[in-house]
Amino acid sequence: MSDSPAYAAYKRRIHRNLAFYGLGLAAFFLLMAWAERQGLSRVWLGPIFLFSTVMIYAAIGIYGRTSDANEYYVAGRRIPPMYNGMAAAADWMSAASFISLAGGLYLQGFSGTEAQPGGLAYVLGWTGGFCLVGLLIAPHLRRLNLYTVPDYFDVRFGGRWPRLIAAFAAVLCSFTYVVAQIYGVGLIASRLTGVQFEIGILLGLGGVLLCSFLGGMRAITWTQVAQYIILLLAFLIPVSWLAYKQLGNPLAPLVYGEQLEKVTEAEKQLRDSPAERQVRRVWEQREKEYQDRLQDIEGALRRDRAAALERVRQLKARDADSALIVAAARDLAALPKTPAGARELWTRAMADAHERAKPLGGLPPHGQAFAGDPHGTPQEQAAFETSRLNFLALVFCLMVGTAGLPHLLTRFYTTPTVSEARSSVAWSLFFIALLYLSAPALAVLVKYEVMQGLVGSSFDALPSWIGQWAKVDPALISVSDVNGDHILQFSEIRIAADIVMLVTPEVGGLPYVVSGLVAAGGLAAALSTADALLLTISNSLVRDVYCHEVRRDVPPEQRVILSKFALLGVAMLAAFVAALKPADILPLVSASFSLAASAFVPVMVLGIFWRGTTRAGAVTGMLGGLGVTVFYMLANSPAVRAFLGLEAGSVLWFGILPVSAGVFGVTAGLLIALVVSLATRGGD
Repeated sequence: MSDSPAYAAYKRRIHRNLAFYGLGLAAFFLLMAWAERQGLSRVWLGPIFLFSTVMIYAAIGIYGRTSDANEYYVAGRRIPPMYNGMAAAADWMSAASFISLAGGLYLQGFSGTEAQPGGLAYVLGWTGGFCLVGLLIAPHLRRLNLYTVPDYFDVRFGGRWPRLIAAFAAVLCSFTYVVAQIYGVGLIASRLTGVQFEIGILLGLGGVLLCSFLGGMRAITWTQVAQYIILLLAFLIPVSWLAYKQLGNPLAPLVYGEQLEKVTEAEKQLRDSPAERQVRRVWEQREKEYQDRLQDIEGALRRDRAAALERVRQLKARDADSALIVAAARDLAALPKTPAGARELWTRAMADAHERAKPLGGLPPHGQAFAGDPHGTPQEQAAFETSRLNFLALVFCLMVGTAGLPHLLTRFYTTPTVSEARSSVAWSLFFIALLYLSAPALAVLVKYEVMQGLVGSSFDALPSWIGQWAKVDPALISVSDVNGDHILQFSEIRIAADIVMLVTPEVGGLPYVVSGLVAAGGLAAALSTADALLLTISNSLVRDVYCHEVRRDVPPEQRVILSKFALLGVAMLAAFVAALKPADILPLVSASFSLAASAFVPVMVLGIFWRGTTRAGAVTGMLGGLGVTVFYMLANSPAVRAFLGLEAGSVLWFGILPVSAGVFGVTAGLLIALVVSLATRGGD
């Protein structure tokens, strides 16, 4: 098929459509830039970007609608390698990559900290994982002409349990992943339109469903190609603009080292700044205050409630401004209702104050290799070893998890041949590298802008975008005049990882039209991954569970219809969970990688390369790997420990943090599958 005249004509038509699409995007962006210069309000620019891009995706989704099973599940297996690589890159560069990767680098530096391994670990792990996909997984799965990842376990091992366990694991890791994407969608939609976060989730969810509900993989593929172009432009334009503004050269990955040196020097000056030291002393005092409160929680809660009531009474007695009375009443209502709630709230506040009492507001030096010092005190040496171990553990989990994510592996079922599946992996790596090489540069350039442009500003002259983002969610950005000098210090501003990329144009003083483009890019990244994840979950539930365990005689057309309604139900459930804001984007996504790595990769690789792998070995290996990972995550979850009445804290093995739980799950799954397969050879 790949050499046929029809296929060649099909590719020429795609090239032509892509060229028209690119020209249309450029014209739209220039039109919005002109409209801004002519005075079009920001109140209109944001919604226009949101509506226009979602309508583009919706139009592609409607155009690609189908009820044919082959088209719905694998896009007819006729996607050329370059376009499949673009779609895979968009699928891959989720809200975590676009929205939070630069933010993680901003907060954690290159190597992270003892408590937050990350920084370059995300870049190395996520990029390197595609090498494993290309070498170990994708070509072999494509050769089998399958539709879903659980199909492989059914074909290779037979029986119901390998398929059912694989389907359950696919739903578990994909649902965790999709919650993070929908959270990102809500974040962007609420900022662009000014609506509440929960309403923003529903607006973005409509875009997700328009893309994936009607056309399945066929519509998603071409939607993802369109989304990749938008998110690439949205990432490269601001980072190139910042590089040119600061260094006179738009090639940010090649020149940002100069700014890294300046950031390092600025960090040294901030450490020695008298004003910064004063701020740190205030945070230390607040930490002590929370410690004292936790010694007598009920008494402290009574005193806080009495003081808040008295303040409301005094304001009313003085006939104060209604805004002050409302604010005081809001503070009263925000007090914890129970001692247990107070304990949880004050424990978090004490930990936050402890971090912010450290130099640089708790952020590590950006260019630091690892936490601690290999030549320092025993404590510093232990911190260095722990930091390095967690960095390597996270790289391992992200690499192996990449090779096991069901929604990504399904992407390589859509090429015409095995060789083109392998080629599309190479294209994916190329398109991903275009963004990933710029992410470390963006983090450094933004940090330089914050240190030079924001720090030292008067609180009366702070830019408006700080307050606007704080309205979306106060946890995203906060500034407070801790030492009372009315001057913003570095330790007085806290920016969450989830908005560093989104505020980049505003931090750098770029036109608002670039902010709209960046938000559209973040929306494209979140939507592209959410589409594929929802399709993966619905296909696993319908094809791999319902059509095997409940009704085996479902016609292909009815399977497609059932998959569409399952997709709708899962999307609504994921939106509900995302509205609860269970965690930041990076932790949620990292957890899904550990789950996918431990559940799929050991048994999948053994099944491909070792004929001796048995059904019993596969079942026990998958259950063992997944079970160990889930146990380690739950055992170290503060919410779970509080629910079970256990002491606060962590039970770490070898000091490895729960975000890298897949290290233990992959090891356990591989060993169990090997041992059980050796013990049961000839028994299947």
